[in-house]
Amino acid sequence: MPRFYARRRLSVAAAATALISSVALFNAPTASAALPTPVSAATARTYLASLTVATEDRTGYDRDLFPHWITQSGTCNTREVVLKRDGTNVQQDSSCAATSGSWYSVYDGATWTAASDLDIDHLVPLAEAWDSGAGSWTTSRRQAFANDLTRPQLIAVTDNVNQAKGDQDPATWMPSRTAYRCTYVRAWVQVKYYYGLSVDSAEKSALQNHLASC
Repeated sequence: MPRFYARRRLSVAAAATALISSVALFNAPTASAALPTPVSAATARTYLASLTVATEDRTGYDRDLFPHWITQSGTCNTREVVLKRDGTNVQQDSSCAATSGSWYSVYDGATWTAASDLDIDHLVPLAEAWDSGAGSWTTSRRQAFANDLTRPQLIAVTDNVNQAKGDQDPATWMPSRTAYRCTYVRAWVQVKYYYGLSVDSAEKSALQNHLASC
């Protein structure tokens, strides 16, 4: 076979492979990887073993004690930054509000094209944090917790799923998508460990059971 035709045939094959790869990439729920990657299951098990076990106390809790959503840069607040991070082809207006895009909710597997259909979930809820130690924090530390973009603490999910979760811990609520549960509990333990929060006995037992199968 002449060398020219061999090169051309290889080029066509390479182009076809690239096209298939790009189509697969387009169809994949890319936002499912948006949450900062949590620690491994092994590390989470080690962290969990070190957490203080204590009875929860909600005395004095008020959501407003956790200032959010704060400005992150320019006109963009924390919610808008997470929507941009967790979505695909997100377009924003001059005030940083998302005007179009696509969002894949990892908790339930739903895909949305309107930002109004999404809540930004505090993976470890604000009330849960209060119950397990944040009641003694300064306001600035509670603000940092409520707007934490570095730890796996904030994620865009279907609004009514987030509302159904409320302030529940893994002893009473887990994502309906079983494929995401390992990620969820690893993230939960990492956030609690980083912030020095306690766990109650039912919560610890549930976390141990889920991490055992990760």
